[in-house]
Amino acid sequence: MDRYATYQRLDLSWASDGVLKVTIDNPGRANALDAVGHAEITRIWPDAEADERVRAVLVTGAGRTFSAGGDLDWIQSLADDPQARIAGLREARELVTNLIEFTKPVVSSVRGAAVGAGLVVALLADVSVVAKNARLIDGHTRLGVTAGDHAPLVWPLLCGLAKAKYYLLTCEPLDGAEAERIGLVSLAVDEREVLEQATDIATRLAGGAPTALRWTKQALNSWLRAATPHFDAALALEFLGFAGLEVQEGIAALREKRAPTF
Repeated sequence: MDRYATYQRLDLSWASDGVLKVTIDNPGRANALDAVGHAEITRIWPDAEADERVRAVLVTGAGRTFSAGGDLDWIQSLADDPQARIAGLREARELVTNLIEFTKPVVSSVRGAAVGAGLVVALLADVSVVAKNARLIDGHTRLGVTAGDHAPLVWPLLCGLAKAKYYLLTCEPLDGAEAERIGLVSLAVDEREVLEQATDIATRLAGGAPTALRWTKQALNSWLRAATPHFDAALALEFLGFAGLEVQEGIAALREKRAPTF
């Protein structure tokens, strides 16, 4: 695991033969992604692509939470610093494109909350296994910015435009059972079975015909590549919003644990 020795917010291990287990691990912060964590969850994909030992990836969160999304201090820096916004825009795009272009199968194992940037990884996995009682929340419009990142790229394809508009505009949380019902995730199972089932699927994929699986994934991801202009537009609008007043109120409301007043 020497090639992964510099990672601080990701715990990297082998779930089984050929399956790299990527665990988002930010103790005490519900696995929120700060500047370090966001950078690491972006660059793990080219690192794993170059590692010939890796035939599939299992991504999960430490403890009983997948990821609470972007760390508020990091989000505040995007709102306050133009240079941080420029770097953040580039990195947010790379996170999504790195996942789409990653050739090996990815399985997400989701318990607890999956929010914001954490939800990007959970939903862009090739197979998403979530707990029936998991809470999935996009959260962007409640924060005061456009629902960018992965949202316009993948939500309409997975669950249809009507459901995508409802959940992205209202920031209404949905549990894993409802997410499976509308087609947003692959499987919803009892919480105690999530990691076991996800590991089993990743292990089976790692043992499959590698070229056939990777080329099938490449062909299916053409749907996502075709939608890239929608993604680029939404991401640009999101980061334009980080320069506005609405996001300052959204951040303050989250810190003060109250409803925002826009």
